[in-house]
Amino acid sequence: MTNLSNNPLELPGNLSTAEAMRLFSDYLRVTGVAHTGPEPHGDPGLVGKRLGLLNGSSWITLWANYFGRMYLPGVHLVNAGNEAVQVNFMQAHTAGLTELPQANLAAFKRYALDLVELGDVQAVLITCSTMNRAYPLVRALLQPYGIPVFQIDRPMMKRAVEHGGRILVLATHGPTVESTQALLREVAAGTGQPVNMTGALVEGAWEALARGDIEEHNLILAQTICERMKTDHPDCVVLAQLSMSIFLLSYPDPENQFGIPVFTSGQCGFEAMREYLLSKG
Repeated sequence: MTNLSNNPLELPGNLSTAEAMRLFSDYLRVTGVAHTGPEPHGDPGLVGKRLGLLNGSSWITLWANYFGRMYLPGVHLVNAGNEAVQVNFMQAHTAGLTELPQANLAAFKRYALDLVELGDVQAVLITCSTMNRAYPLVRALLQPYGIPVFQIDRPMMKRAVEHGGRILVLATHGPTVESTQALLREVAAGTGQPVNMTGALVEGAWEALARGDIEEHNLILAQTICERMKTDHPDCVVLAQLSMSIFLLSYPDPENQFGIPVFTSGQCGFEAMREYLLSKG
């Protein structure tokens, strides 16, 4: 037999074997494994309910499960989506295309059907800010099944509009910017009032995230908020992407920290889903 202590494994990021075991253990504590029965624990009003999470990439599943379990304890979360979708719309964005690739829209329709026909979910939540533009197609596709479709960003936008004043929209990923601002304008129009919006693309935070440096990601966002408060004088902040919700790990009470509320889809979106699922008895 090979002695692992004398032949250390070549692991990603130079993780030790003990660190890798902890990584897999923690990952499974968040995501769980596929199962057919209800979750063993949680809110009695949520246990037994099943929510489909339609993601724009596979890596964001950890975020969807983490915040989903935090705000929807007891809901069985079923994920769909893969890296190719994100790669394709990133390439389209780099090429200067403004519309989502038709292949992406077709893929999202397939994944939505998988969630309903294979996963037997009771609702579908689109978690991707860029692919939010697929919402009308997915909603129409699932209407014959009686399955409602939600956008994770809309409750965040609604809270920002209701808060009023100047809204600072921060994004870290280029393809997200246009769709996020469009949704904010749409939500504001639905209330019959104009939106006072300013924004910034914080690519340095995305680069830190890609390196796995969550503290740096959050610090860059915090610094950007502080800088923009001096120049743009916002009354609230919207963090455009679900991935940015980890900002709350460093700043769990942003209104106390910065003096203005910071809205995230990881909190607002899943809180809204909680209200909906509890209302269904």
